[in-house]
Amino acid sequence: MKRRTFIGSVAAAGVGAAVVPGLIAPTGAEAATWRKRVTGADLDTNSRWQVAGTDLGIPYVLENGSIGYLFGDTFNNPWPETQNNDWRSPVMLRSAVHPGAAGGIVFDSAARAVGNSRAPEIMHNGHNGIGIDGLWEVSVIPNDGISFPETGRQLVSYMSIENWDVVSPNGPLWKSRYAGLAFTDNGNDFVRTNLKWFNSADNKDPFQMWTMTRMGDYVYIHSVRAGRQDGPMMLRRVRWDKLFNPELYEGFGWNGTNWGWGRPCTPVLTGRFGEPSVRRLSNGIWAMSYLNCATGNIVTRWAYGPDTGWSNEKVQITYPQEPGLYGGFIHPWSGSGANELHLMVSKWTHDGPTTSAYHVSQYVGAL
Repeated sequence: MKRRTFIGSVAAAGVGAAVVPGLIAPTGAEAATWRKRVTGADLDTNSRWQVAGTDLGIPYVLENGSIGYLFGDTFNNPWPETQNNDWRSPVMLRSAVHPGAAGGIVFDSAARAVGNSRAPEIMHNGHNGIGIDGLWEVSVIPNDGISFPETGRQLVSYMSIENWDVVSPNGPLWKSRYAGLAFTDNGNDFVRTNLKWFNSADNKDPFQMWTMTRMGDYVYIHSVRAGRQDGPMMLRRVRWDKLFNPELYEGFGWNGTNWGWGRPCTPVLTGRFGEPSVRRLSNGIWAMSYLNCATGNIVTRWAYGPDTGWSNEKVQITYPQEPGLYGGFIHPWSGSGANELHLMVSKWTHDGPTTSAYHVSQYVGAL
């Protein structure tokens, strides 16, 4: 089984932005620093739930107010290449502990697991075979989660992976077959809906990797292409109770004179994006993070709203600081001040063809 790796080459090009004049940055300090490792074969994630080697750890608020963490390809040992390693994806661990607590993030349960027992995957995965819809599927990788206290429902956006090994000028990348939505009404068992946002044959569709943020009656969806390739970041919105109605999604676009909703999407940012993460913080500031694959750094931006324009990048974590880094998902309980930004950062390194580290860590910094 082959899986995605970070493209380690550094390009001169940065990421463009529509920057609002006169923005005053939130009060911040230095860039993010390592706080703790939260998954691994030597930690209780393995002894309690058999979550040893894993990545992502996308945090989102559950309908009960605690936090769910979505992990990608997960194994019962640290090395994905080994046989009989109990491959699962996605897996969810949960926690009610604030990431700013003295001990950092501590997990207390796993979705679909009873007490301290193996955490199964939360939805169907084709695992290098025919998926639930009759299409070939290498794996199912979560993009983001969101919940609705009004109904008790949770949704997960995911990619159905067609191939990890697409060749590009920047090295190997992956191709998704489509982006989809899955839901649960019991907090454990996710059902994949029939909704599919299919990728294009050339792997250029910009609606494959979603991050979802709610404000008022709307869910705002920022999305990019699969595979960490050059391309646009798009913005759409839909009423929170109409996510299963694709015809009601509104694009955010430029008409030659001004920006507005209900138009074909125009890129709000362009660059070579890794996994994007957008969250609205408690003080109303919007925060965005992603792996800038042109520089190899995890960076953040901030804005007053999803459609007001984003600040310039701030480097949070560098590749030398955490070799093999990717992800950088914003914890929804983060703030905009010093030591209030909490990021979930993946690490996957190799010693030749063999994995030497594959886990998730918590970093803390400031916007």
